[in-house]
Amino acid sequence: MEDNIVKKSEINIQVGLNSNNLPIQMKWNASDGGMNDAPASAFLLSIWDPKEKNTMKIDLWTKDMSIEEMKQFFHQTLLTMADTFEKATGEHLISEDLRDYCFHFATKMDILPEE
Repeated sequence: MEDNIVKKSEINIQVGLNSNNLPIQMKWNASDGGMNDAPASAFLLSIWDPKEKNTMKIDLWTKDMSIEEMKQFFHQTLLTMADTFEKATGEHLISEDLRDYCFHFATKMDILPEE
């Protein structure tokens, strides 16, 4: 049975560049998510090309994003990837391994919340 598209949704990312083509401002919109010109400091976009069997990607961050924010951004992104991978594949054990690595990453980057 073929799925029929009954609705389309749009996600838009606007990147403001300085004279050296460095990102200085980012905003995003999501037609179904209630986001309208929401500010962002970084984004990682990965798109799977089924014909080429390859990942196309864009990684951008603003010049004002701090190193500490980048560490937290990567940590949270890695944790989210573990959750998404488990949800998509049902691979619980390897997802737990990735979460363990995320703890190691956070420890090495000294970004764990203080207890």
